[in-house]
Amino acid sequence: MRISVDGLLVYFPYEYIYPEQYAYMLELKRTFDAKGHCLLEMPSGTGKTTTLLSLIVAYIMENPHIVRKLIYCSRTVPEIEKVIAELKHLMNYYEKQTGVMPNITGLVLSSRKNMCIHSEVSRERDGKIVDAKCYGMTASYVRDRAATDDSVPICQYFEGFQAEGKETTLPPGVYSIDDMKEFGRERNWCPYFMSRFAINQAHVVVYSYHYLLDPKIAEVVSKELARESVVVCDEAHNIDNVCVDSMSVKINRRLIEKSTTGVHTLEKYVAE
Repeated sequence: MRISVDGLLVYFPYEYIYPEQYAYMLELKRTFDAKGHCLLEMPSGTGKTTTLLSLIVAYIMENPHIVRKLIYCSRTVPEIEKVIAELKHLMNYYEKQTGVMPNITGLVLSSRKNMCIHSEVSRERDGKIVDAKCYGMTASYVRDRAATDDSVPICQYFEGFQAEGKETTLPPGVYSIDDMKEFGRERNWCPYFMSRFAINQAHVVVYSYHYLLDPKIAEVVSKELARESVVVCDEAHNIDNVCVDSMSVKINRRLIEKSTTGVHTLEKYVAE
């Protein structure tokens, strides 16, 4: 259905809207007009995600000079995929109603473990191992060695993206994790680095809280995002735990033993 929310035309992809959903949209619209912050709560099962996406996408399309991007932060991969599925449904509804697919790009950014398509690295289930193996094939010093030594392994998908991907704009559309992986296989591009590059041009970015709240990750991933962005923190009661986790270091006996071994190895290497 098409509804007017305080003068803004909103496409809502269902035949019925709850009064709570309309009130939710109205408060969001007033918040954007005032360029302020808001804390909203809706009962479970009342279509919070669809309500948010319908209003914010409509606002971006109507007022691109005020809001250019939606950054949707969620907690788990299933929740992130649910948001992308709802966004796809909304875009299909726009096309059905207007005959034209909106010029909107939405995508997911997740960890290397979830997005890797390298035949060897993607078999690993431990995220730290995946990160280490990825770095071991994409670091600049490794690639420099590979230029003169064919025995040094490098990632064909990273090399493909470096050669062509940065010169190309991701076609408009909504991309789930599987969509990004399939697109990467077709183009011979790394889905992870492609997503990291494309979030600056996308209108809707869906990722974990950590990419925005963890200083170590945010400095690499999120520092260049547009200031004219709307940031949504879904299930916001989890933010405290995410912040504590991001700023905490866990030390156990195994880590101390590995560190000690590493120091001894380095000491021997320096002595030689």
